[in-house]
Amino acid sequence: MAFHVVIPARYQSSRLPGKPLKDIAGHSMIERVYRQAELSGAASVTIATDDQRIVDHVNLFGGQVVMTSSSHESGTDRIYEACSKMKLADNDVIVNVQGDEPFIPPEVIRQTAELLESPDSKMATLCVPIVTEEQVHDPNTVKVVISHNNKAIYFSRSPIPFNRDSAAFSKINYYRHIGIYGFKYHFLAAFSQLPPSNLENIEKLEQLRVLESGHSIEIDVAIKTPPAGVDTADDLQAACEYARGLTIK
Repeated sequence: MAFHVVIPARYQSSRLPGKPLKDIAGHSMIERVYRQAELSGAASVTIATDDQRIVDHVNLFGGQVVMTSSSHESGTDRIYEACSKMKLADNDVIVNVQGDEPFIPPEVIRQTAELLESPDSKMATLCVPIVTEEQVHDPNTVKVVISHNNKAIYFSRSPIPFNRDSAAFSKINYYRHIGIYGFKYHFLAAFSQLPPSNLENIEKLEQLRVLESGHSIEIDVAIKTPPAGVDTADDLQAACEYARGLTIK
C-alpha cells in the first residue's frame, strides 16, 4: 500500500542538544533515520524541522525537508504542519517515524502503515513484549493493554495490567509501546485540533488524547523489535558501537 513517512527533527534537546546532527559511525542520526525510512517502500520521506542547520544538512545528503514552526509542542503538531504543505488526500496514510531512531527496521515502518488498510481505521501504532520485570515498573517504559481485536485499550507509565494476585511475571502478557504512529491524513488534521486531555496531562502521553476523545488506535506486536533510540550521550555512544558492529558484519 502507498504511504508517506514524515520524520520530526528538533535541534534543541534538553538532554542532547543538536541530537539530529550527531555523528553515528560516519553518518548523522537524522540521515540514518531517513535512509531506514526510504527502505520501507514509502512513496515519500520528508523531514520536518524548525532549524536551518538541519535543513542545510538534509539538503547536503539529498533528502526532502520542510521547515516548520518553532512553536510546536509535539512532534505530531510538527508533522501535521509538514503534511498540510504536501497536498495529501484525506485517506492518505502518514507514518510518523521518530527522528532519534537511527536503526528502526524498515519492516516496522511498513507494518504500521498496513494497520491502516481498513477504511474505518484512523490511527495505528506498535508494541513489543516486555521481557524483564524491571521494565514493568520503570515509568520511562510506556506500557499498553491490547484488546482481542487489536485495539489499544490504555497506555500508562504505571504497571498495567495491575498484578493484583502477584502472579508470576511469565504468566502475564506485558507490552511496551513503541513510539511510532500511523495516521490517515484526515484524522491527523482532526487530532491536531483536539485540546490536550485530562489523562494526557496526568500521564504525559499524547496518545491518550485520542482514546479519551473516543477514537480508537489500531495496534499490533512489531514483527521486529527496534534497537533502542537515542536520548542521551550514553545512548549516542551505544548507537555508535551498534553501528560499528553492523559495519563489521
